[in-house]
Amino acid sequence: QMQLVENGGGSVQTGGSLKLSCAVTGRTTCTDRLGWYRQAPGKEREFVAALPGFWCSGATVYADSVRDRFTISRAHAENILYLQMTILKPAGTAIYYCNIGGPSGYWGRGTQVTVSS
Repeated sequence: QMQLVENGGGSVQTGGSLKLSCAVTGRTTCTDRLGWYRQAPGKEREFVAALPGFWCSGATVYADSVRDRFTISRAHAENILYLQMTILKPAGTAIYYCNIGGPSGYWGRGTQVTVSS
């Protein structure tokens, strides 16, 4: 049974930083890309970043809106996915979701990030 649990959300001011983590329980394969999505108030859920599964190789991809400010990474042995967010903007206020396997895959419950101006 796959389980994803996010942590690290909170409130920061514009320009601040936060690091999200997602603990993954369950067996993954190299076809299961690991990713982060977010959903802002009144908007649809959108892609943030993704990279290959634990112990797997491949490309890391970012949404244009976060490239050069956010960094996605993973700790293979611990089965933890991270999202380091820097230079946060008010538009980054959203619930951030950990994901395995794309939109039709597995989701965490999300963690709230609030960026105040």
